[in-house]
Amino acid sequence: MVGGSRRVGLVTCAALLERDLDRELLRRALVEAGVEARWLVWSDAGVDWASWDLCVVRSTWDYYRAPEAFLAWVARAGSLTRLFNDPGIIAWNAHKGYLKEIEAMGVPTVPTFWVQAGQEARIEAAASALGAEALVIKPAVSAGSFQTRRFGPGEAAEAQAFLTALSAERDVMVQPYMASVDGHGERCLIWIDGKLTHAIRKTPRFSNDDERVSEAIEPTPQERAFASAALGEVAEGLLYARVDTVLDDTGQLRLAELELIEPSLFLRQHPEALDRLVAGIVRRLA
Repeated sequence: MVGGSRRVGLVTCAALLERDLDRELLRRALVEAGVEARWLVWSDAGVDWASWDLCVVRSTWDYYRAPEAFLAWVARAGSLTRLFNDPGIIAWNAHKGYLKEIEAMGVPTVPTFWVQAGQEARIEAAASALGAEALVIKPAVSAGSFQTRRFGPGEAAEAQAFLTALSAERDVMVQPYMASVDGHGERCLIWIDGKLTHAIRKTPRFSNDDERVSEAIEPTPQERAFASAALGEVAEGLLYARVDTVLDDTGQLRLAELELIEPSLFLRQHPEALDRLVAGIVRRLA
């Protein structure tokens, strides 16, 4: 750090497609903690990443549109400054194939029928393998609700057309629609610097939907144990994480996604989480 300054880059994308409610809360809190904090666009070739003491990836919500370019930036920026989360973690988490590894560790995940880019796949085969009539189809590299659609019974033709078009260009996931999200909702468990701080409930979200979330919820003991198991060994060193869960028909928790790159952390709902995140950043500057 030059001249005792402490400079933190908060990494975002060129154009936010939706409002980031964490954005100014985090920047202001860092400034109040005596840190120079500025929003930087990951794809901006004019940014001197080496001039920043530490960079925190926050709202790079367009990375799925150019994943190879984004991962090349992660590697480059990670060689010039300290990047959080760690570049290796970001690269591992960018493709949802990581769910296979977590499932192999014994953590229940949402059942998934995987289709590689360019592979011919029949929706009937996916439905049969999953034992489900209502299906969700989405890319394996994605953010928000990009190209995510639900198809119910009687919509096999539409589902097949969507699957064929999507898998022509990218790896695809086909999953059963988990009915519990209509009532219990999807529960997002927020992990900040080694601790599960709070949870929020999200309603189901598909292409072009707005995100609707609850106020902060206290995680149950079962959710706390599940989050620790899902994070496993990668928990060590994480600045932040989000463990997204759903309930299956038997009431068992299942992992929907492990968000380690650019998840909303819902800091407005839980000020203590904001304080913990800022403290974690400041400690890493020391």
